[in-house]
Amino acid sequence: MSTISTAEVARVAGLARIALTDEEIERFAGELGVIADSIAKVSEVATPDIPATSHPLPMVNVMRPDEVCPTLDRDEVLAAAPQSEDGQFKVAQILGEE
Repeated sequence: MSTISTAEVARVAGLARIALTDEEIERFAGELGVIADSIAKVSEVATPDIPATSHPLPMVNVMRPDEVCPTLDRDEVLAAAPQSEDGQFKVAQILGEE
């Protein structure tokens, strides 16, 4: 059984610059101990003959085939834009560059 001490929790909280009350330190020490014990149980079961998985069920990418289809007419789209120039949308400058 892995135990996380209150001193360890206080030290890590100090390194992270997180202010914790004594009650929070006690509670987090217990919660982190439970988490560490759970990880230890999984490590006991995870042997080299069992492949690592990220999901309980196999995942398959579902992708549609690429198909050529009609697109919007550029001139028609630009006609609906507030401003356009040289076949492109014109937007306000935001970075102070030329």
